[in-house]
Amino acid sequence: MPNKNNEAKNIIGVFDSGLGGLTVFKHFLDSLPDYNYIYLGDNARLPYGEKSPETIYEYTREAVEFLLESGCNLIIIACNTASAQALRKIQQEYLPAHWPERRVLGVIRPLAEHFANPKFKKIGVIGTKSTIAAGAYRTEIKKLSPQIKVLEKNAPLLVPLIEEGWAKKPETKMILKKYLHPLKTEQIEALILGCTHYPFLLPEIKKIMGKNVEVPDPGEIIAASLISYLTKHPELELKKTKNASRQYLTTDNPRLFKELGEKFLNQKMSKVSQVKISEL
Repeated sequence: MPNKNNEAKNIIGVFDSGLGGLTVFKHFLDSLPDYNYIYLGDNARLPYGEKSPETIYEYTREAVEFLLESGCNLIIIACNTASAQALRKIQQEYLPAHWPERRVLGVIRPLAEHFANPKFKKIGVIGTKSTIAAGAYRTEIKKLSPQIKVLEKNAPLLVPLIEEGWAKKPETKMILKKYLHPLKTEQIEALILGCTHYPFLLPEIKKIMGKNVEVPDPGEIIAASLISYLTKHPELELKKTKNASRQYLTTDNPRLFKELGEKFLNQKMSKVSQVKISEL
């Protein structure tokens, strides 16, 4: 259980099942560079998208607990699968019982708010099996704009291929085309990349979908939402600081994480440390 003596230390935590959250994190570093961050990737248990909802919740809770114990005032779950399957329970049950002064946010709501636009009649979503099965994007968009038709497609092979550094391989491009073909046939007007790994394939996705389909980088939207949230919630006591720190943590091989992570961030990373977040 959490050590309640661990006080908040002016840190924003960013959690993902692996490297994908770095596609969001790089926009935080661009837009909000003067904050302290801890990035945690649970690469040892990747991919989350193939796991049961119960397992995804438990993995996510363990990661959130680790970051809270590390002093994070606010945590962004930069993982669509964890946001879809675990965020609500963490917000409604876990935090009030254990860390009532801290906050945990996800990535689905900001994207749903962006895409719930009257100019769209038909929107596509690609994501992991668990994210699509949860119907989180469809539910959130329908709450805001009931008239929009939301078409969802799971793309389970993309995360492992990206994590293995196969993003530019012909095989990955072929699989991507197969996943996107049904949505392109439906003549959607916009496409939501419902997994933080997918922006690594953004140029190829835009090429396949064509100029008539809007495919924004989710990280830009999520970063803008975080800026707004911090402005509205001064009680979190997250302050800008000179010489802001960045910690990179992984539950698996730190050398490989750093090697691939620098490609995701498109910049050099400081030291990556391996950590254990579960007793299992």
